[in-house]
Amino acid sequence: MTDLPDFRGSRAIETLGADFYDPVEPAPFPRHVLRYRNQAAAADVGLDGLTDAAWVDHFARFKALPGSLEVPLALRYHGHQFRTYNPELGDGRGFLFAQMRDRGGRLMDLGTKGSGRTPWSRFGDGRLTLKGGMREILATEMLEALGVTTSRTLSVVETGEALERGDEPSPTRSAVLVRLSHSHIRYGTFQRLAALEQPENIGRLVDYCLAEIARLDPGPDPVATLMAYAVDGAARLVADWHVAGFVHGVLNTDNMNISGESFDYGPWRFLPHWESGFTAAYFDHFGLYAFGRQAEALQWNLVELAKALRTIAPTESLVPALKAWPHLVGEAVRGQALWRLGLKRGPAEAEEALVRALEVGLGESRAQPDRAWYEFRGGRRPADIHPAFGPFADQLAGFEPVDGALDHPYWSDGAPCTMLIDEVEDIWRPIAEADDWAPLDAKIAAIRRMGEAHGPAPADAQRRV
Repeated sequence: MTDLPDFRGSRAIETLGADFYDPVEPAPFPRHVLRYRNQAAAADVGLDGLTDAAWVDHFARFKALPGSLEVPLALRYHGHQFRTYNPELGDGRGFLFAQMRDRGGRLMDLGTKGSGRTPWSRFGDGRLTLKGGMREILATEMLEALGVTTSRTLSVVETGEALERGDEPSPTRSAVLVRLSHSHIRYGTFQRLAALEQPENIGRLVDYCLAEIARLDPGPDPVATLMAYAVDGAARLVADWHVAGFVHGVLNTDNMNISGESFDYGPWRFLPHWESGFTAAYFDHFGLYAFGRQAEALQWNLVELAKALRTIAPTESLVPALKAWPHLVGEAVRGQALWRLGLKRGPAEAEEALVRALEVGLGESRAQPDRAWYEFRGGRRPADIHPAFGPFADQLAGFEPVDGALDHPYWSDGAPCTMLIDEVEDIWRPIAEADDWAPLDAKIAAIRRMGEAHGPAPADAQRRV
């Protein structure tokens, strides 16, 4: 095996005990073709020194990493799916493969998607399509570049199976994906323990999350501390999505990570135009998780988390965190919007008016959102401005650009980097027809260049979990 001097394996999840997971065997795949390797993410956890052969051994055959889990673990959880409670969930086509410490000593998890059946697969085959893997690469790369708190796609390996799917032409190619995040613990993990009336395990999980994920002093009321952490993370996450013009698509409680990271990208979309009712999932018939309802959806999920936590804590201790939701979301949206515009912070009232005017302009003009953010970057005013942006442009004059707001050559390209559904299909088509990965590679390079131009999101607008 390649020497990994900077890798620090961990087995912290095992301190929770066997009630939380099931040991599983990964599926044996007929082929292993490395299609995507995130070297930047690997470097953060000491895995960048792996040879490609060793990479495939660990992230497609799932040979254990040193000092980490000896066998993969499928975590148990319940969840509300489109607000209907389902007690038969759990890791059904993925598992927790490994844990490790990053450069700062923070616990990191490697979870999988498409790694085979588990006790929680129900009627599924436990597989992932190659197109699904490609879509998750694009989602995570774009969101990271736009300052969104997201899991990072570490690896995609094509696995040589022909899969039948009802939502894409079949048979279609298969893949296994590995994602890097700060937590594999979902709101539904707490819901399951509450439903099974296991207060001791809830307390154990609260302690684990505070120590290993949040790294917070539990204080006199650990449950309230964790609730406040979850609310803050969710508020910042939904603000990130809002400013990015991103629609996740499936905001069930089992798709909500306690760390406040966005993850598990299925029917996602970026807005072609600013529309509150825009949905990403074809099966979201009532628009429950539409763009303009994502804050409502996350707030609803937080209430369900609080219901689970109140089995070991008084309700009144959890209420203050929930009441802070509107303020936290508003502050996070303003901070993220000013960051994306390349402007210095101003008085809260002025920021609120600026963001509101921008949203009105986006809605009335039907402009593509990424183009608007791009053209107004650093206080610029495009020559062919739509009249709907007039009030926004007038208020823009009251804000100063941050130093170097327009220094990167990206801001002189004349057009923004975008990720609309037609572009995704255009990237997939040459892969499907000719095994041509050049368009995907080129898009990833363009996205990362855009991320360099924006720079890191500021601490007051973004909690880097």
